[in-house]
Amino acid sequence: MSDSSERVSDSSKDFRGRLTLRKSRWRLAAVGAASLFVAAIVITLVLLGDRTPVESARMPVIKRDDIVAVTPDQYHQIDVVKVLATPFVHKKSAIGQIAFNEDASTVVYSPFYGRVTRVLAKIGDVVRRGDPLFEIDSPEVVQAQTDLIAAIHSRDKAKSQLAIAERQAERQQRLAKTQATSGRELDQALNDQTAAESDMKTAEGALNAARNRLRIIIGREQTEIDRVERERVINPLITINSPIDGTVVSRKIGPGQYVRTDATEALYTIVDLSTMWLKANVPEVDIPLIRVGQQIEIKVNAFPNRVFNAKIVAIGASSDSSTRRVMVRSEISNPDGVLKAEMFASFQIIVGVGEPINSVPVQGVIREGEAAYVWVELEPGRFQRRRIELGQEQAGRWSVVAGLEENERIVARGAIYVDNEWRQ
Repeated sequence: MSDSSERVSDSSKDFRGRLTLRKSRWRLAAVGAASLFVAAIVITLVLLGDRTPVESARMPVIKRDDIVAVTPDQYHQIDVVKVLATPFVHKKSAIGQIAFNEDASTVVYSPFYGRVTRVLAKIGDVVRRGDPLFEIDSPEVVQAQTDLIAAIHSRDKAKSQLAIAERQAERQQRLAKTQATSGRELDQALNDQTAAESDMKTAEGALNAARNRLRIIIGREQTEIDRVERERVINPLITINSPIDGTVVSRKIGPGQYVRTDATEALYTIVDLSTMWLKANVPEVDIPLIRVGQQIEIKVNAFPNRVFNAKIVAIGASSDSSTRRVMVRSEISNPDGVLKAEMFASFQIIVGVGEPINSVPVQGVIREGEAAYVWVELEPGRFQRRRIELGQEQAGRWSVVAGLEENERIVARGAIYVDNEWRQ
């Protein structure tokens, strides 16, 4: 009996021990699960707390296939506008080159032969009318001043001879009143006076001619002519001045070079760069649509994002027999001087206004290579991505050839934001 009692007692103790161990394991498992749950909550709160307002705002966006739904909080970030029917102008495209305005440019030759002593204007210099370009030592200038001095001497001599003849004629007239001289001597004195007056007029004419040659032909200032007459000293140097306001774009002389009046190559080329020309060859089939005064839009490769406005000033009188194209010339304002001669340019000529066509703002179009898409509003807050076919761009709008109907609503400002949400 004692042995049986002891075995029962041992079994009870063993059962109670196993039960206590199992309860301990359950408690540890419960504590571990609670700890994991708390840790998960803490990590979630930390992660949500680290998000920026924009990231938190993106969480509610719902997307399905090609449809995106945005929350009211996000709706204020976009602008939804109607598809409008807009008249677009008809344009014809052509290519050409920028050139100097030949109506505002000139070439400079030397009006005298001689040797260049100084070059005063360099390529790129901006000059005013009358500014010095170069200086030469010219025998022609020396000869003109020599002729002026000789004419002055001849005038002075004729003036002296006239004074003598006048005094002699006056003396003979006084003597004739008292019959102290003969009539023959009186007549001779009067003839001498008349001849002296004629010589005086001739000398004055020669002097005026010499002055005019220096002033008009040689180009001397009146102050320089007065100096030569006063000092009787010859200055062999002559300065060639700019005939117009502009910029020196070409120079073909240097110090010590001998120049001639019959030179075939211009010594200087001066151009007013405030306006330029566009010379374009337009297909002859488009010529009936073009007229003088039409506005054109020009783009050059050097400034791809800039549009220059110009107007047609002349249309060629003939068509090229090999290319069947006609020269069309336009004048472009160039106040900042960015347009350079020989730049390649493309332009569009406005030839009329077409019928209204559906159009959307440029900022509402998503470009993917050759494809174009817009986000069309299905209902407030829900947008569908739709492919469209674009026409031409004008005044910040694209014409839509296919894919949209008038008065449909699309996303303008914020279209990229909606598209990015769709891609995430």
